Amino acid sequence: MKRREFMITLLGGAAAWPLAARAQQPGKLPVIGFLNATSLDEYRPMVDAFNQGLHETGYVDGQNATVEYRWAEGQYDRLPSLAAGLVQQKVAVIAATTTPAALAAKAATSTVPIVFTTGSDPIKLGLVASLGRPSGNVTGSTQLSVEVGPKRLELARELFPGATTVALLVNPANPLAATVSKDLQAVADTLGVRFHVLHASSEADFEAAFATAAQLRVALVIGSADPLFGSHAAQLGALALRHSVPAIYFRREFAAAGSLMSYGGSITNTYRLAGLYAGRILKGEKPADLPVQQSTKVELIINLKTARALGLTLPVSLLGRADEVIE
Repeated sequence: MKRREFMITLLGGAAAWPLAARAQQPGKLPVIGFLNATSLDEYRPMVDAFNQGLHETGYVDGQNATVEYRWAEGQYDRLPSLAAGLVQQKVAVIAATTTPAALAAKAATSTVPIVFTTGSDPIKLGLVASLGRPSGNVTGSTQLSVEVGPKRLELARELFPGATTVALLVNPANPLAATVSKDLQAVADTLGVRFHVLHASSEADFEAAFATAAQLRVALVIGSADPLFGSHAAQLGALALRHSVPAIYFRREFAAAGSLMSYGGSITNTYRLAGLYAGRILKGEKPADLPVQQSTKVELIINLKTARALGLTLPVSLLGRADEVIE
């Protein structure tokens, strides 16, 4: 049941940059470096969305532009060298998708244009100085994800009003892990809920994390917004069911894969917006003059089938607010 329309807020204006400034050599296709912290396996819809945005500006991979993909396969420590390689290749623009990739690209160059996607505040991350006038060589698009983390905890309390213990699943390799843990700890203290942090920095850590959650008898596992988790939505959904631990994540794919709920921004549209900006930069516009685009839509997805499997009866008020109920 889709109930809300998508809204995008564009801050500021955009100014054209003389096309001659980025003119390509005759016969040579412009190259876009696509840098991501995870793998293509579960990010294919996002890649398709990026290419859709690129196509909307008149560019098609393999026809009048080339996209060079670099995947860190969940090993975030590989990102600096992958970003450096794209800089050395003299790509026309780097599409740094996922927060770790954006930070690595930002550290690698101050001259090559960068278009990022992130689920956090790009100003706090140090990616841009301002949303309306990013300055420098970096701009991009954001979806609400990290900022709504506390809301996921509030939803947990609404679902389990008598809950005394919850857990947060984080990837300690993510530069945002400490901030996310601190923010949710503060909310848990306010709600009077015991709060445990579970670490998983690779796929091999997932089983132990959920086994611990089951031992702790937590009411709910809250998955932090992390690319590693995003690329293993099906596996994490299956683990939650096997250990009988309800879980809420940041993307619809998790709920569709068997997790109880998801609450967060539309990541596919964020990638489409990044593709649009990559194309506009190829046409000659400056990143500094392209305001950061903010996707303001937040979706609540509930998997009713999973709720039944876990023996849960969901409040009618919660079901009524859902953007989609998977039955």
